[in-house]
Amino acid sequence: MHEISLVQGLFHQLEKLARENNGDKIISVTMEIGPLSGIVIDSFRFGFDVLSADNDLIRGAELIIEVPPATYTCVQCGHKETTSDSRPDKCIKCGDLFLIPTGGEDLILNRIEME
Repeated sequence: MHEISLVQGLFHQLEKLARENNGDKIISVTMEIGPLSGIVIDSFRFGFDVLSADNDLIRGAELIIEVPPATYTCVQCGHKETTSDSRPDKCIKCGDLFLIPTGGEDLILNRIEME
């Protein structure tokens, strides 16, 4: 489960930002996790919850996850379908099965609330 190592990296980043800004406590963390990032959101949330329990700075922080849309372009007709849900099975215009995805691959720390 590589999500645990991603959460550990996030915690290092949060600790550094807290030091730089004289923060004593992280209240909330807002992450953007793209649907094509390969990250299982439930596993990321689980890792955050488990690891934050042992971290005085982050313990009790709220994790907010935003899922941006990805765009799927049909090779046959060029129709673009944008969705934050799962990949479309086929083009809704022509029925072709070959869709090229773009966007939605990022893992981004968007906001931190600290005191």
